[in-house]
Amino acid sequence: MNESYRNAIATHGASIVTHIGLVNGSGTELTGGGYARLAVTWDTASGGAIAPTGNLVFDIPSGATVAGWRGFTALTDGTNHGGAALTSAEFTNPGTYTLLAASTAINHNAA
Repeated sequence: MNESYRNAIATHGASIVTHIGLVNGSGTELTGGGYARLAVTWDTASGGAIAPTGNLVFDIPSGATVAGWRGFTALTDGTNHGGAALTSAEFTNPGTYTLLAASTAINHNAA
C-alpha cells in the first residue's frame, strides 16, 4: 500500500476522530474533577498509522484510574471509535495525565 493512499485514509480518519478521552479498567470514560475530552489533530500517515500532533494533558479527578484512551467524534456524546489500553495509573489525589502522542496511534493497515 503506498503512502499517498495511507495519507488519504488518515485525512479522512482524522476528520472522524476529533477528540480523545480516557477510560478506566472497565472501559468507562472518566468524569468529574475538571476532566474533559480533548480536541486532537493528527499527523499524516507513516507506515499506515496516524498519531496526534502533540501530547495531550488531561485533568484527572481523585479516585480515578486511567487504563485506556478512546477516539470520539465529539467533545460530548458522539461515537466511540475505540482506542487502546494504557498502563494503569491510579490517582488518589487530583492530578494530570499526559497521553504521549508518540505512543497514541491509529493504524490504517488492513487487518
